[in-house]
Amino acid sequence: MAPKGGCFQSHIAPYWRSLVLVVLPLLLLPLPVVSATSAARCGYVILIMAAYWMTEALPLAITALIPVFAFPLLGILSTGECCLVYMKETNMMFLGGLTVAIAVEHCNLHKRIALFVILHVGQSPRRLMAGFMLTTMFLSMWISNTASTAMMVPIVDAILVELYATRSKKQEENATAIDMSVTSGQNQLELSPAGENGVSDGHNKKERAEAGGGGGTTTEVVTTKSTSLTATPPDEECRALRDMCFLATAYAANIGGTGSLTGTGPNLVVKGVLASAIDTNNHEVEKEDKITDEEIDAANAEVFRQRHIMRRALLLGVAYSANVGGTGVVTGTSPNLVLMAVLQDSFSEPTGLNFATWMAFNVPGMILCVILAWIWLQVLFMGLFRKQSPIQQSTPERTAAVRRLIRQKYKELGPMTHHEATVLTLFIILVLLWLFRAPEFVPGWSAWFKDAFEGVEVDDATPAMLIVTLLFILPARLNFWCFRNPKDPEPPQPSPACMNWQVVHEKIPWGVVLLLGGGFAMAEGANKSGLSAWLGDQLVAFDVMPKEAIVFVVSLMTAMLTEVASNTATASILLPVLKEMALNISVNPLYLMLPAAVCCSYAFMLPVATPPNAIVFSAANMKSADMMKAGFIMNIICVVVITVMINTLGVALFDLQHMPPWANSTINALN
Repeated sequence: MAPKGGCFQSHIAPYWRSLVLVVLPLLLLPLPVVSATSAARCGYVILIMAAYWMTEALPLAITALIPVFAFPLLGILSTGECCLVYMKETNMMFLGGLTVAIAVEHCNLHKRIALFVILHVGQSPRRLMAGFMLTTMFLSMWISNTASTAMMVPIVDAILVELYATRSKKQEENATAIDMSVTSGQNQLELSPAGENGVSDGHNKKERAEAGGGGGTTTEVVTTKSTSLTATPPDEECRALRDMCFLATAYAANIGGTGSLTGTGPNLVVKGVLASAIDTNNHEVEKEDKITDEEIDAANAEVFRQRHIMRRALLLGVAYSANVGGTGVVTGTSPNLVLMAVLQDSFSEPTGLNFATWMAFNVPGMILCVILAWIWLQVLFMGLFRKQSPIQQSTPERTAAVRRLIRQKYKELGPMTHHEATVLTLFIILVLLWLFRAPEFVPGWSAWFKDAFEGVEVDDATPAMLIVTLLFILPARLNFWCFRNPKDPEPPQPSPACMNWQVVHEKIPWGVVLLLGGGFAMAEGANKSGLSAWLGDQLVAFDVMPKEAIVFVVSLMTAMLTEVASNTATASILLPVLKEMALNISVNPLYLMLPAAVCCSYAFMLPVATPPNAIVFSAANMKSADMMKAGFIMNIICVVVITVMINTLGVALFDLQHMPPWANSTINALN
């Protein structure tokens, strides 16, 4: 009997990766055979790498190593030339920035920043979403988007538990108040039956004992002297005492009979009159109890639904902010570094794009995208234009509870330690060194070394590695020499450094480093073989389109491609081609390359597109269709934003309306 699912499901589908690895090179083999040119052979390797990257038939980092053997064997690049590009200045800058980011995580500084921002932004649902998104965006600029997302997810869960637990508690208190009032009435009505079964007897016994308590000792004497009530007292004093005790007992019996319905006859008459009323009220109480339980269940279900919706909205906001935040600085994500490397390798003169100008262009667009993402998630999940949406409603009790939770978590971190202060200081120094290395509007500090040592260029990797070295030198605790507490009973010990190699070794994504190197090798091979120039010639047909339309189409295609392929791989494939296309249609290369590099980070639709998407998809238990619906609109929004930004702010910053001198000199050199 054939296996269920057919031959394809049982014999082919499980081995699709092996089929891609073997069949694809064979299918593409005619390309280098028919066209025996270096460009064709390079195109053959690049197509194989692109397919492997998109399908992940091989691990991404292993695919990135293919040029090391394929380029020399096919006569495209020598082995030494190919290997050198795997550890370029851009990769060293990437490693330095990652190490500093890991130091921030290692000392928990990123958590302190996150809780501080969320605490001061506000605790209503809308303000909470804004706080989470702004915090994630800022952290993702400097540390990996994966780390920033993974850190925010448990904070989101803790706050939502407190937010909606407070709402449930309030509803339960209201329900309890209703139940208590009903129970009070019920007890008043049902007091008599309980008394029949023993409450009355106990009550009567108690009151009789209390009533006769005054002569208890004498009573015991009487009892011990005579066991009969008719015995004659031995003297007049004892007779008087006996009469007093008898009268006290009689009075107590009469009064005690009023304590229950069965105590006296008149009480039983009252019981008979009220019997029908008691039955009627009991039925009404049971009905009220049943309605109240149903209302509580419905309220709990509504709270759970609102919490689930709010959780999805917040987590999607975190993922979107993490993806967008990486576009704010050069070191924020890999495609940014690929762009810088391609420009550095292709043009000998400064292009005007550096750390400072990158931030000047991308930070406004990044903030605008996050604001629009916040508005879109409000519309989609929280009813931005619906006044009575229950999810966005807030009460002082809920707000105060969430604020207490955040403040408590912030206090648990304690005061800022010397370790955190040192890392924060070094981090700020690094950012300032990057900003003012070559800010263009004034001479940067790197110009001092260029003037002092002729021909020496100081790039961004130099300050990065300087700060990394200081992290391994400066102590994390001041417990030595004059800084040591004289009352400390422990013997002096050397303080650990702010960073250690074990942490760096475990947290550095070495695969991404190789992936960057593979992209650089691929770009180098395409440049040396003439493939990039050939592709640029074929794309001259786009010259008939308006430049603004070209930017929009390029940005949209890049954003869609990066949904199914690594953003680093997408940037490595597209940016050299876009550079040649821009030169051939006489457009400033930055006009096409900069939006494309930024759009490589606009992957919002699929869980597999980016690590933040995958983390949020798993944590929120959402469907792929929900993520795609929300992410498709986000893709369109961000593509429109970058198109507008490059045609407004980009034109003002980089003079994109004219071909720059550095591009013309390169064209002349190529010709």
